[in-house]
Amino acid sequence: MKEKKVPMRMCVGCREMKPKRELIRVVRSPEGAVSMDPTGRKPGRGAYVCKSADCLKRALKQKQLERAFECALGEETSASLIRELESLEGNAE
Repeated sequence: MKEKKVPMRMCVGCREMKPKRELIRVVRSPEGAVSMDPTGRKPGRGAYVCKSADCLKRALKQKQLERAFECALGEETSASLIRELESLEGNAE
Protein backbone atom coordinates (compact mmCIF):
# COMPACT_ATOMS: atom_id res chain seq x y z
CA MET A 1 0.00 0.00 0.00
CA LYS A 2 1.22 3.48 -0.87
CA GLU A 3 2.32 5.70 2.04
CA LYS A 4 0.47 8.97 2.54
CA LYS A 5 2.37 12.19 1.92
CA VAL A 6 2.89 14.17 5.14
CA PRO A 7 2.06 17.87 4.64
CA MET A 8 4.96 20.09 5.71
CA ARG A 9 4.80 23.71 6.85
CA MET A 10 7.42 26.24 7.89
CA CYS A 11 7.41 27.72 11.39
CA VAL A 12 7.59 31.52 11.12
CA GLY A 13 9.63 31.67 14.35
CA CYS A 14 12.47 29.18 13.85
CA ARG A 15 12.03 28.87 10.04
CA GLU A 16 12.16 25.03 10.20
CA MET A 17 10.04 22.77 8.02
CA LYS A 18 7.95 20.46 10.21
CA PRO A 19 4.90 18.23 9.76
CA LYS A 20 1.71 20.28 9.82
CA ARG A 21 0.37 18.39 12.86
CA GLU A 22 3.35 19.51 14.99
CA LEU A 23 2.56 23.19 14.42
CA ILE A 24 -0.24 25.54 15.49
CA ARG A 25 -1.92 27.84 13.02
CA VAL A 26 -2.22 31.53 13.82
CA VAL A 27 -4.96 33.13 11.74
CA ARG A 28 -6.02 36.64 10.74
CA SER A 29 -9.78 36.59 10.19
CA PRO A 30 -11.41 38.52 7.33
CA GLU A 31 -12.44 41.10 9.97
CA GLY A 32 -8.78 41.59 10.94
CA ALA A 33 -8.74 39.80 14.31
CA VAL A 34 -5.64 37.67 14.97
CA SER A 35 -6.01 34.50 17.07
CA MET A 36 -4.78 30.94 17.55
CA ASP A 37 -6.43 28.22 15.49
CA PRO A 38 -5.61 24.84 17.08
CA THR A 39 -8.04 23.02 14.75
CA GLY A 40 -6.66 24.64 11.59
CA ARG A 41 -10.16 25.27 10.21
CA LYS A 42 -10.87 28.95 10.87
CA PRO A 43 -11.31 31.12 7.78
CA GLY A 44 -8.67 33.70 7.01
CA ARG A 45 -4.97 34.03 6.30
CA GLY A 46 -2.84 31.63 8.31
CA ALA A 47 0.75 31.27 9.45
CA TYR A 48 2.25 28.35 11.36
CA VAL A 49 4.30 28.40 14.53
CA CYS A 50 5.80 25.67 16.72
CA LYS A 51 3.98 24.70 19.90
CA SER A 52 6.61 26.46 22.02
CA ALA A 53 6.32 29.95 23.43
CA ASP A 54 9.94 30.66 22.41
CA CYS A 55 9.14 30.29 18.71
CA LEU A 56 6.08 32.52 19.02
CA LYS A 57 8.04 35.18 20.90
CA ARG A 58 10.79 35.05 18.27
CA ALA A 59 8.22 35.41 15.47
CA LEU A 60 6.67 38.42 17.23
CA LYS A 61 10.06 40.02 17.93
CA GLN A 62 11.21 39.61 14.32
CA LYS A 63 7.79 40.81 13.08
CA GLN A 64 7.34 37.63 11.03
CA LEU A 65 3.63 37.43 11.84
CA GLU A 66 3.13 41.06 10.82
CA ARG A 67 4.77 40.30 7.46
CA ALA A 68 2.71 37.15 6.97
CA PHE A 69 -0.58 38.92 7.79
CA GLU A 70 0.35 42.24 6.15
CA CYS A 71 -0.94 44.18 9.17
CA ALA A 72 0.46 45.58 12.40
CA LEU A 73 -0.03 43.60 15.61
CA GLY A 74 -0.53 45.58 18.80
CA GLU A 75 0.95 44.79 22.20
CA GLU A 76 -2.38 43.43 23.47
CA THR A 77 -2.71 41.10 20.46
CA SER A 78 0.82 39.79 20.97
CA ALA A 79 0.21 39.22 24.67
CA SER A 80 -3.08 37.42 24.01
CA LEU A 81 -1.39 35.12 21.46
CA ILE A 82 1.28 34.18 24.01
CA ARG A 83 -1.39 33.53 26.66
CA GLU A 84 -3.40 31.36 24.23
CA LEU A 85 -0.32 29.30 23.32
CA GLU A 86 0.66 28.83 26.96
CA SER A 87 -2.87 27.67 27.79
CA LEU A 88 -2.72 25.21 24.87
CA GLU A 89 0.66 23.95 26.14
CA GLY A 90 -0.87 23.47 29.60
CA ASN A 91 -3.77 21.44 28.18
CA ALA A 92 -1.41 19.18 26.22
CA GLU A 93 0.55 18.10 29.31
